[in-house]
Amino acid sequence: MSASAAPSPSVSAPPASPASVEDLLLTADRLLAGDLGGATAAGRHRGASLALRTALEICVDRVLDAAVPGLVRATMRAKMLCLRCYTAGETARRTRAVWSHLCLGCHYHQYEIGPTYEQVRAWRREVGELVRKLDVP
Repeated sequence: MSASAAPSPSVSAPPASPASVEDLLLTADRLLAGDLGGATAAGRHRGASLALRTALEICVDRVLDAAVPGLVRATMRAKMLCLRCYTAGETARRTRAVWSHLCLGCHYHQYEIGPTYEQVRAWRREVGELVRKLDVP
């Protein structure tokens, strides 16, 4: 057995603090502005899409957890269906629609062009509005 294969006694790192919705929205803004260097435009657009999707999912989780504790284990697709029972129908519809677009925007496919700057900016505006509507006190 080599020295590198032996388990090393390490101190476990403290758990990462969960990102806040505001931090995720700020990260998306910074990626779109090009403030976080080192990535291509396509990479920044996908990264911003992922940050926006995560922020939206956190808001949906908060709404549903306040209404029905225990839905945390459900898939996000199932949560989107439940959301219409606990928010206005239009808000639930818009949330599901932008979430679906963001899911597509996050994933890399060789045969597809990633989301454009304009698409991600539009999603950012929509997520910003939905975050305010879904805000749970």
